[in-house]
Amino acid sequence: MATNFSPCSSSATNLLPSSYIKNEKTVLFSRFAVTVPRKSTGVTQIHSRVQGRKYSHIQSSNGHPVNAVPLKDGLDGNLIAKEHDKSHGKEKLGIPVSEAEKEESTLSITVVGASGDLAKKKIFPALFALFYEDWLPENFTVFGYARTKLNDEELRNMISGTLTCRINQRENCEDKMDRFLKRCFYHAGQYDSEGDFSELDSKLKEKEAGKISNRLFYLSIPPNIFVDVVRSVSLRASSSNGWTRVIVEKPFGRDSESSGELTRCLKQYLTEDQIFRIDHYLGKELVENLSVLRFSNLVFEPLWSRDYIRNVQLIFSEDFGTEGRGGYFDNYGIIRDIMQNHLLQILALFAMETPVSLDAEDVRNEKVKVLRSMKPLKLGDVIVGQYKGHSKSGKSYPAYTDDPTVPKGSLTPTFAAAALFINNARWDGVPFLMKAGKALHTRRAEVRVQFRHVPGNLYKRNFGTDLDLATNELVLRVQPDEAIYLRINNKVPGLGMRLDRSDLNLLYSARYPREIPDAYERLLLDAIAGERRLFIRSDELDAAWALFTPMLKELEEKKIVPELYPHGSRGPVGAHYLAAKYNVRWGDLGGDDS
Repeated sequence: MATNFSPCSSSATNLLPSSYIKNEKTVLFSRFAVTVPRKSTGVTQIHSRVQGRKYSHIQSSNGHPVNAVPLKDGLDGNLIAKEHDKSHGKEKLGIPVSEAEKEESTLSITVVGASGDLAKKKIFPALFALFYEDWLPENFTVFGYARTKLNDEELRNMISGTLTCRINQRENCEDKMDRFLKRCFYHAGQYDSEGDFSELDSKLKEKEAGKISNRLFYLSIPPNIFVDVVRSVSLRASSSNGWTRVIVEKPFGRDSESSGELTRCLKQYLTEDQIFRIDHYLGKELVENLSVLRFSNLVFEPLWSRDYIRNVQLIFSEDFGTEGRGGYFDNYGIIRDIMQNHLLQILALFAMETPVSLDAEDVRNEKVKVLRSMKPLKLGDVIVGQYKGHSKSGKSYPAYTDDPTVPKGSLTPTFAAAALFINNARWDGVPFLMKAGKALHTRRAEVRVQFRHVPGNLYKRNFGTDLDLATNELVLRVQPDEAIYLRINNKVPGLGMRLDRSDLNLLYSARYPREIPDAYERLLLDAIAGERRLFIRSDELDAAWALFTPMLKELEEKKIVPELYPHGSRGPVGAHYLAAKYNVRWGDLGGDDS
């Protein structure tokens, strides 16, 4: 397993293999000034010119217009961050800003690590999608920054092949694509060079042409150089008269200690309000709909507790292995890569109490309360596995350790299942089961809510001995084929009394034929608008790591050997024993599973 590192040091290069750094396949991180949304409308709002229409307010993903400038700082940063904020006095005080001043602002988006796969496949296409649907403001530019020597035209040629228009909106596609690419520019430089970032600053100022400059930096780079880039951006390329924000994505360290150190180092140059820690799963449509389903439907909220819910399952599976990414993956494993962030974030949204409002701090406060109420994981409540080679239908599938980028004899888990519990009045005694793995039989991400049996059920004899068949189940399928369905019991038509399980199904592709926006589109739009509800706060991150760190250390210190499972199977047998320990059967393994 990877050794610990000090993120404040530019020499912290042992976190990722050199091949990963060379290819600039990145982990995203969020960084610069975020504005706290307020119900008051006295502060200026970002505007976007819609073709053929007047400016319209940009809205965040909670449906409310949000302020484009901060009203106050979050946690205190250092002197650099505070000096940077002095120029915001007028907006911070909530003084109304004229329409002329609004139109004189610009948005500059810099993708650091622009030549990497993540930037090409996700970030640039998401920015184009926002431009295509008129979500970006009138005055914006996009800069790519990386070590690779490219010019503007080479960057445009590189990303043009990844840009697509909405399936149902292909009119003027080529025209819009050309117009977007003309807004894209490139600057080559080192990630730890303040001089190179000063040159970037000069290019940004040239495009901003003296207007109020708002700058968003998306760090699509390996985590061991986050702090170097933030230092250079803060000192040499931050806005002098607008806001500056930075987006940072997982992994946020490897444990509580390294995560806390990374946060401390970032806050040497940024305030908490400037750091946008992104988890792209929070931008997925079904995860966004989770709160709507619960808090906007009377039929569900009264049932959302230990009184009616028997267990909750959070399931993530991929039908492919590491496929050349093993060098990166081996430093983290499936628990750090999926469970500690994606699945735990969904669990917190699912289990939280009703927030005071949809404002970012109100929602995140409730999530933190849930995480702090949970018992730290113990090794006895975790099963780990690793896929082995397998032959099926004349085709051979490699083992995890067959990946040439994976160290021989690696004990890194590619599968894990865990049982977590929340110590509060609402969820006491309800097992929350997590399961995540690679090289399994199917690709899926879903939340399954299994309700309790009906007391004194008059029809239980019709289900035989399998009481699980009599259990109602609510399923939120995050991917693929987004859907929400409720499993109920009903009578099969006929003269006899035969019961059947049926699904009340909301299949998104049938109900909403319009293409669903990518998660990165939603999160980029929120970062531009200053909406932080879907981003992770530092105390939330601390609480999340506190749950997993003791177990992860014990797992590595004791060198627990993962249970092997065939590539393309349903995972290790131990996962079934773990569920049975709490009288639960995995809902995704039934023969009638949708």
